[in-house]
Amino acid sequence: MKKIIVLFIAFSLASCAELQQTLNQFPQVGAVGGVDIASGLREALNKGITQQVSKLTAEDGFYRNEAVKILLPEELQKVDATLRKVGLSSLADEGVKVLNRAAEDAVKEATPIFVSAVKNMSFTDAKNILLGNDSAATSYLQGTTTTALYAKFNPVIKSSFQKVGADVVWTKLITKYNSIPLVKKVNPDLTDYTTNQALSGVFKMIAVEEKDIRNNISARTTPLLKSVFAMQDGK
Repeated sequence: MKKIIVLFIAFSLASCAELQQTLNQFPQVGAVGGVDIASGLREALNKGITQQVSKLTAEDGFYRNEAVKILLPEELQKVDATLRKVGLSSLADEGVKVLNRAAEDAVKEATPIFVSAVKNMSFTDAKNILLGNDSAATSYLQGTTTTALYAKFNPVIKSSFQKVGADVVWTKLITKYNSIPLVKKVNPDLTDYTTNQALSGVFKMIAVEEKDIRNNISARTTPLLKSVFAMQDGK
């Protein structure tokens, strides 16, 4: 039953009674039963969420990762190009870096929110994820955590802008740009923009991990994970 036990396992906790009831409906494979599956859920949660989120919280977790690096919003791309033309490339580079530094700070707030979402998963949620596609778990998390994550990320990013000097850098950068003759003045909301880009990066990396564990046996790095996920591999 290919993909019947999908990466929902990678984002689930066994403490949910409805989820445990769902798991008990599946046949045992070898020595793997409900208790072992529950333990596998915990291992996969740590691998699927904590590991990916921790990568993004490290210095350069966003800035050096081309898959999630935060680039300038469209409104500011002309700012970047113009500043480079007038010899201010280093200032433009610093402007991009501080956006990513703020995102790296904010993502530290994500893991408890994901854990809470998984604990509150309903039977219907579980069934839909178990029978879902390669991004079913990521989609569930995105739908259930985005509002809470935004509320957590936004003030952290605002504070981080002050801590890493982003507010000073961008005030200087935008002031320089706006002083150039004949340009259209800009005043973007960089806190909101960076918050949304940070959210996008988190879910993109979780989706990568989800697909890997679903489809790549070598990503199942412990005997328990190998046994549990073997249940999805045979038709």
